[in-house]
Amino acid sequence: MSDDPTQVREFFGARAADWDSRFPDDGPAYAAAVGEVGLRPGDAVLDAGCGTGRALPPLRAAVGPSGTVIGADLTPEMIERAVDAGRGGKDGGALLLADVGRLPVRDGALDAVFGAGLVSHLADPVADLRELARVVRPGGRLALFHPIGRAALAARHGRQITPDDLRAEPRLRPLLAEAGWRLVSYVDEDARYLALAVRES
Repeated sequence: MSDDPTQVREFFGARAADWDSRFPDDGPAYAAAVGEVGLRPGDAVLDAGCGTGRALPPLRAAVGPSGTVIGADLTPEMIERAVDAGRGGKDGGALLLADVGRLPVRDGALDAVFGAGLVSHLADPVADLRELARVVRPGGRLALFHPIGRAALAARHGRQITPDDLRAEPRLRPLLAEAGWRLVSYVDEDARYLALAVRES
């Protein structure tokens, strides 16, 4: 899968219509991952690369009606599917058609960023993760999530995992550090992938 923005849009745009039906059982994994981010009522959180918005309802539940939830995605068709699924507005979040590498969000405005399946699709991982750090306050959190682990995902696509995978802990830790994050927790199991990082001051 390419990390070129045009190819990313084409790839996900062509798959948006049936994306949720291809992965119908992921909801509980999303909710469990959101539960580990440490969000509180009133917090402001971004779902970076939100796709069809599957994380938006649990994010909304975590921050409550006084909190702010934003979903940003590069692919118009994915944003449309999120709207069609009722994941925008008060029950989910505000939806933005935006590149996570160039966010229309002020510095330090957010308490956390949630990114499902995000890292491998970033055009410039260090610069894009640095942009996510820009919009989060010092001490805020980043959650990089996937509902299945690296090995299970590679097997699904008929591949082997490799040491140069950006999601591998030895690659991810220095990548995050260069972008202003400190990795504090890393889980890569068949049933889930979750890396949690804190925004350095």
